Amino acid sequence: MKIAVIADIHANHAALQAVLIDIKKQEVHEIISLGDNIGYGPDPEQVVNELLTNKVISIMGNHEYGLLSDSYFKKLNPSPQKSLLINRKLMSEAGLAYCLGLPPLLLSHNARFVHGCPPKSLTSYLYEVSQFKLEKLYTGFKEPICFHGHTHTPTLFEGTVRYDATTLYNAPHMIQSNKKYLINPGSVGQPRDGENNRAKYLIWDTEKATITFLAVKYNVATTVERLRNLKFPDFNSERLLL
Repeated sequence: MKIAVIADIHANHAALQAVLIDIKKQEVHEIISLGDNIGYGPDPEQVVNELLTNKVISIMGNHEYGLLSDSYFKKLNPSPQKSLLINRKLMSEAGLAYCLGLPPLLLSHNARFVHGCPPKSLTSYLYEVSQFKLEKLYTGFKEPICFHGHTHTPTLFEGTVRYDATTLYNAPHMIQSNKKYLINPGSVGQPRDGENNRAKYLIWDTEKATITFLAVKYNVATTVERLRNLKFPDFNSERLLL
């Protein structure tokens, strides 16, 4: 079974469309989103509709949580705060209800899917971590694989060994049955990996026991133009051009 794992779309409809077209070429059976479908980008309603149309299974990210929790919203920096306020105005009541009703965690296919950090955090980041912290994190969940997002950087931790996923594009990485994994597919709509003008996602082949990271070109100018026309913070569009 092939499963596409996507994350951090951030209301970038053009990027999501390109990824979905690429996913169809992969003969995928299921698509799972790790949240942050909204925020930063100009098309939250279109992204939600695309997820529903394509029967994408999604969990909640911290940006959805920011619309749900006033106390968490106040902790965000000014740029994501402004972006979320614009997103809210661009969304229908049905679209907003969808975002607020997403679950914080998914357990499926003997794997764990979270937005931030295992076992179930929406808001904690998993960047460079010590061997001690990794070993402690692994004790927090029983599944052999945990997929997570939030950092916008594609990475693969095999036990305590960290792989930079940018070196693994289009090359299947074998999953060892005797090891545990923390895997981040990168961001569809707001990458922060030094190649921010391509949308990132991964394919998990459960039968072959492989993970394949992918990077997809899309019309970045379309998103940048909409961001500027809708008066989003300049940083949102500038980052896509890096």
